Amino acid sequence: MKKAVHFGAGNIGRGFIGEILAANDFAINFVDVNETIIDALNDRHSYDIEIAEDGKRHITISNVSGINNAKNPADVVAAIAEADLITTAIGPTILPFIAELIADGLKVRKQAGSRQAIDVLACENMIGGSQFLYEEVKKYLLEDELAYVEEYVGFPNAAVDRIVPAQSHDDPLFVVVEPFSEWVIETSRMRNAELKLVGVHYENDLEPFIERKLFSVNSGHATAAYTGAYYGAKTILEALHNAAVKEQLEAVLTEIRSLLITKWRFNESDLKAYHEVIISRFENPYIVDDVVRVARTPIRKLGFDERFIRPIRELRDCGLSYDNLLKTVAFVFAYKDNNDEQSIRLQDLLGEKALSNVVVDVTGLSDQDLIDQIVTSVEKMGHDKERD
Repeated sequence: MKKAVHFGAGNIGRGFIGEILAANDFAINFVDVNETIIDALNDRHSYDIEIAEDGKRHITISNVSGINNAKNPADVVAAIAEADLITTAIGPTILPFIAELIADGLKVRKQAGSRQAIDVLACENMIGGSQFLYEEVKKYLLEDELAYVEEYVGFPNAAVDRIVPAQSHDDPLFVVVEPFSEWVIETSRMRNAELKLVGVHYENDLEPFIERKLFSVNSGHATAAYTGAYYGAKTILEALHNAAVKEQLEAVLTEIRSLLITKWRFNESDLKAYHEVIISRFENPYIVDDVVRVARTPIRKLGFDERFIRPIRELRDCGLSYDNLLKTVAFVFAYKDNNDEQSIRLQDLLGEKALSNVVVDVTGLSDQDLIDQIVTSVEKMGHDKERD
């Protein structure tokens, strides 16, 4: 049986990556700091996934164990030294914190004289996640160690897509996931090209598929959340029962389609069908996805290369419309969640500084005309809300 080390034993790690790895005959070492989950994995060595659809079928994932990287980092290093594949699903901001452990594990492989190629896959909602992780890992490698890693270790980027809502169960390992899933891995950076997973799609050039996913699913999901929050919705399903929210989502996806078709030459009818599937996924009655979960960390989501500002910038460069994306950005600036640190910080900034300065701070934009357009959109929404 092949061995995988997976960083992140949360719902996405167990409910998506774990399912695919188990179906491909991997024993999985989940690495996490959550003692409850790690202890449960080591007590039972299996867990159940429920598919959010008619019948609510269950899938049992076996041959799993856990390592607490805070308490037992040496065990993580040892597991990496023996692994056939390394994956992550921990969130982009956490990747730098696992880089040294990965580097140490790769050093042990070198010291042992291993010539077995291995790939490290960052399965995160970001563009170039694996390469970002590679740059962090390199910080802990000496010249000869780096030469070994460059020869035997690949960091191919990946695009992943599955809705796994926030949830709580008596069983800490049980997880409910939507039926749809997509995992795409780029082949050009793979070192172990012979190891290909059933249920995973492989592409030489991943960038079009990463952008299709991020600009469609992530931008669309966040649009439904922020627009829904503006109208008082508590869940994504409730939000999309509001005609104004659904119209805004459809309008944003229309703009995204124009960008993807222009930039990557996607087939228009295929892309429209893909977007219709996305909307149907958001409307899955068996998924209770809270608006606050999808809308969390608004400052990050307003970043220069994130799901709103990047497509706006690129649509502008192409001479295409982005009016509805601008409106969604205004919804983000209006969003308030007293339990979200970034939401609180954003509202504090808006109270402390001129709006144009806040736009610059959170988006990283230097294009004054675009900054002014965002300011106008935010101010217009504020005026509209006052009239309501």
